[in-house]
Amino acid sequence: MEQVLNSPLFGISITFIAFEIGVLIYKKVKSPFCSPFILSLIFIISFLLIFNIPSSSYQKGGTIINMMLTPATAALAISMYHKIKIIKHNFLPIIIGTFVGSLVSILSIIFMAKLFGLDDNITKSIIPKSVTIPIALDLSIKSGGLSSITITCVCITGILGAVFSPILIKLFKIDNPVAAGLAIGTSSHGVGTAKAIEIGETEGALSGIAIGLAGIMTVIIYMFLG
Repeated sequence: MEQVLNSPLFGISITFIAFEIGVLIYKKVKSPFCSPFILSLIFIISFLLIFNIPSSSYQKGGTIINMMLTPATAALAISMYHKIKIIKHNFLPIIIGTFVGSLVSILSIIFMAKLFGLDDNITKSIIPKSVTIPIALDLSIKSGGLSSITITCVCITGILGAVFSPILIKLFKIDNPVAAGLAIGTSSHGVGTAKAIEIGETEGALSGIAIGLAGIMTVIIYMFLG
């Protein structure tokens, strides 16, 4: 048993199994609250807790899965290429939209942190919640934030974006796929983009562009605010 737990295949196997179960449930229920990403997290955490398996055993395989994030993100370029005419036509709105979205995200966190009396370290940990983990971690650590809190906030932000973005798009009657895609990508990075791709190819392409631009905008704003 110990050999199984120490093998990278352990973490990889339960990840794929949990995700496939999540996909099957999502296809049956068709609810944003039953996203395969959310369900797989619940299944994996529950499995580790029930059988008292240390997270370090899972991480040996989880680290390998994390290595696939970069090529998976790069694959978004395919949908961007297919929508290159739309991107060129909306170049200025894309730049302005991602900048405003990133600015509002940062300022809203600063305001809420002061409102609830959070200390500076916690605030700095939460500020980069809407960008991808590599950028968020770098900004958090360099400014004196706590990496564990940053990772948690980034994950929660992505999950909430994936769950509520379709609901909010319908609620506010956002018919423009460019606006919808930019909003999702700017606010909820890669996890939200996965949902944007489900909504439509244009939404997915614009959300993919927003991930990179929001990261750049966040770094610039972060440096300006000091």
